[in-house]
Amino acid sequence: MNNQSSIKPDPRIAIFASGNGTNFEALVNADLPAPICVLVCDHADAPVIQRAKRHQVPVILSVAKKGVSKAQREQRLLQDLAPFHVTILVLAGYMRIVGETLLKVFPRHIINIHPALLPSFPGRHGIEDAYQAGVKVTGVTIHYVDGGVDTGEIIAQAAVYRSEQDSLASLEAKIHAVEHQLYPQTVSQLIKKGVL
Repeated sequence: MNNQSSIKPDPRIAIFASGNGTNFEALVNADLPAPICVLVCDHADAPVIQRAKRHQVPVILSVAKKGVSKAQREQRLLQDLAPFHVTILVLAGYMRIVGETLLKVFPRHIINIHPALLPSFPGRHGIEDAYQAGVKVTGVTIHYVDGGVDTGEIIAQAAVYRSEQDSLASLEAKIHAVEHQLYPQTVSQLIKKGVL
């Protein structure tokens, strides 16, 4: 970000994803007030890469390698991102903890979606953990990313009610349906307000 000038750059989005990419798809299909310039993925065979190709969104692979530290990998990623001039990182099923290297460059401009009502059930198994705990209400949280695991300031939440009939699969489907509405709406509002 340019500190020499008070002119704020136009918002430009990079989406980070690791898996299937249904939230990536929901964001691409939404009428966001900023362009999605690139997908960052940490798995070379993740289905989200095919989705990006279908939508003609460029892909940066940032795969963890032995002997390469998180800081080194993120430094390389910043170099790869530079030509896209992105200002916002939107994590959509990205299964890595973001390190200091990215946090310093994008302060309060990295957001994440989590399939539970934080601070309950953080971590990568939020849906299963809530299901196993037998809670009647779970949901979706959108939050700023900090150095912890799902510990950043909460931006938006939506409840998802679990019925007696719900299996883990049906609860997961309900949660994903809410994610696909809430995430694009929230990203859009934050950009329109000039927060991102």
